Amino acid sequence: MNRIQLKEFLDEKVILYNNPSFIESDPIQIPHLFTLKEDIEIAGFLVATIAWGNRKSIINNGHKLMEMMGNSPYDFVMDFSEKDTESLSSFVHRTFNSNDLLYFLKALQNIYKNHGGLESVFAQNSEKDSMQTAIHHFKKTFFELPHLPRTQKHVSDPLKNSAAKRLNMFLRWMVRNDNIGVDFGIWESISPSQLSCPLDVHSGNVARKLKLLNRKPNDSKALTELDISLRKLDPKDPVKYDFALFGLGVFERF
Repeated sequence: MNRIQLKEFLDEKVILYNNPSFIESDPIQIPHLFTLKEDIEIAGFLVATIAWGNRKSIINNGHKLMEMMGNSPYDFVMDFSEKDTESLSSFVHRTFNSNDLLYFLKALQNIYKNHGGLESVFAQNSEKDSMQTAIHHFKKTFFELPHLPRTQKHVSDPLKNSAAKRLNMFLRWMVRNDNIGVDFGIWESISPSQLSCPLDVHSGNVARKLKLLNRKPNDSKALTELDISLRKLDPKDPVKYDFALFGLGVFERF
């Protein structure tokens, strides 16, 4: 395929998968339970954090976590104290356990009380065509309170060669306004043109088959290479092709 044919092919797949029926089988359904901006942000951030492994398990544990937070995540975070520890002690998703969750809630409370909220922290270090430095600085802010060293592994750092798949997915959810109702578009201080595709085994494999990506490891260097390819197809909204790459990989076994 030449570039025009490739763009037409991928644009068709975006239309196919970037629609409300996608929500039913995707972790994005968890933040879609809410209408308050802060509820959407916190639910989205927490479920993106546990978004690895079996999708059904991610969704089930996302619902479980929201129920533990009284289905009011922003109020729960802002009122969170040590008295809530026992009620969360049973939560676990793979290697993310209740100790990690407790710190995440303290860190989120700190971000909303002292740093203007999640959008503010990500936006203040964003660059013209990348959010990767912003993710690095977000992690530094997130872990400024005393914490267990093990908990740091649950927030990736692109400047340490991570593709930061889950955080890039979270940013897609918050920033892209697809006018269709899948991504939320509630963060207007960041442009979709700054976003990167959430790079995982599915999107990476499809991108290599389509010659959008040559590098074999799914790391930050591969993400940069994929960014360049996708920005040539649509500089204003390159991350829309996440729907095409993911759909081709997961649903079509491309």
